[in-house]
Amino acid sequence: MTGTGALLRLILRRDRFLVPVWILGLTLAPVGYLSSIKAAYPDAAARQHFFDVNASSATFVVRNGPLYGSSTGNLLAWQCGFVPVVAALIALLTVVRHTRTEEEAGRRELTGATVVGRHAGLVAAVLAACGACLAFGLLAAAGLAAQGVPVAGALALGAGFAVAGWVFAGVGAVAAQLTWGAGGARGFGIGALVLAFLLRAAGDSSGSAAWLAWLSPIGWAHRLRPFAGEQWWVLALGVFATGFLVAVGVALSARRDLGAALLPARPGRPAAKASLRSPLTLAWRLQRGSLLVWTACLALVGLLMGGVAQNVADVLRDNRKIADVFSRVGGGGAVVDAYLAGTMTLFGLAAASYAVQATLKLRAEEAAGRAEPLLATAVGRIGWALAHLTFAFAGSAFVLAVTGWATGLAYGSGFGLVPAALAQLPAVWVLTGLAVLLTGCFPRFAAAAWGLLAAFLVLSLVGSALQWNDVVLGISPFQHLPRLPGGTFTAAPALWLAAIAAATGAAGLFALRRRDIPVG
Repeated sequence: MTGTGALLRLILRRDRFLVPVWILGLTLAPVGYLSSIKAAYPDAAARQHFFDVNASSATFVVRNGPLYGSSTGNLLAWQCGFVPVVAALIALLTVVRHTRTEEEAGRRELTGATVVGRHAGLVAAVLAACGACLAFGLLAAAGLAAQGVPVAGALALGAGFAVAGWVFAGVGAVAAQLTWGAGGARGFGIGALVLAFLLRAAGDSSGSAAWLAWLSPIGWAHRLRPFAGEQWWVLALGVFATGFLVAVGVALSARRDLGAALLPARPGRPAAKASLRSPLTLAWRLQRGSLLVWTACLALVGLLMGGVAQNVADVLRDNRKIADVFSRVGGGGAVVDAYLAGTMTLFGLAAASYAVQATLKLRAEEAAGRAEPLLATAVGRIGWALAHLTFAFAGSAFVLAVTGWATGLAYGSGFGLVPAALAQLPAVWVLTGLAVLLTGCFPRFAAAAWGLLAAFLVLSLVGSALQWNDVVLGISPFQHLPRLPGGTFTAAPALWLAAIAAATGAAGLFALRRRDIPVG
């Protein structure tokens, strides 16, 4: 473990902007939820009506987990049911980034040549991820307690967020030893997270198989029972699982060579297929996995959200305040239309995440040293970049179309919600253009595109629900889109956003054509 402290300080220095952004951004979610709940359900009768409708709704339970009571704290804990999944995903990606990605880039070999122990890098990455999750949990608990909810419940809710992140930091430590690349490690870890969510959902929605939720770290966060008679001993499960997974990761790391993997890689063909002899087909080979995963995951979420829409009218009956909250987030019109419009905004933000990931593949290929030999052939820079951007722009449209269709299928409108989903495209493309601009002009800071996405997420969801100033909310491109279904489509905002996307994308490509490749 020699040098663990030094490597931990290095990780914190490299993430000194990214980590505070995601901690503060996630903290705003439960704090914003609590303010909305207090405004929407000011008395016990309103809260009891919400409980009566939702406690037995399978679709709501699958999405957010069990609802243990009708107090403000109970509604808050239920509303935050998906936050542990987000915290777990961030912790997982943080560990993979500072372990397997470092090996791919060759930096692990350089640091390993100094006075650093074999396992110091892995342990430092886990400590950084777990420390960030702990800071998030404590900050969220402090923010909630400051708004008057019971301190014990706030601490239990924050501890659930943190423990979910800890366990999946351990999953990331194991995944980084199994596969040949960071992409495979991320896929393995995200697959484990999806399985954990499905186990939790199956256990919570089925009385006879409730034990399944106890197999899921996400289920443990709910079994802490914040504001409903806290079960503090459940924390021991998360701590033990984290320690066990990290120990397994360390043991596996000792059994492999630097840059190697424990799972054997499938040997490739001696010569490339004809279908791989152009930049576009090569980009398809590199991008297809993430495109299919994003499409499948969002389609499943769309089926769930479409099923929930069937019960929204019952949930909001006789409660105009919460209906107004949905209307602010999702637009005017009927309550169900406002709910669906808000859901489309969520899907737009998710599709923007895919588009940013697809765009930053350019920078990843450059940093890994794979772009330079490719560009030494007859392939030009603009052609190479456009091949990847085809999947960022067209791929995001495909993701939204499939997600809109899946949501409409569950809701009963078939293809009726596809136009509402595609209406999010101009804002998605603005983020894509900004990511291209950062990659071309400021390649070392290309990852700041994720920070822009996080800022737009906070403005579009938390800011709208809390009725922030319109000028501040207008920073987000999603704020200028028509709220469909239920709203009126106007072409001018969409055309302006498309023009901004085209201008920023063109500027980024111009800069990419003129700068050095690679830039370290």
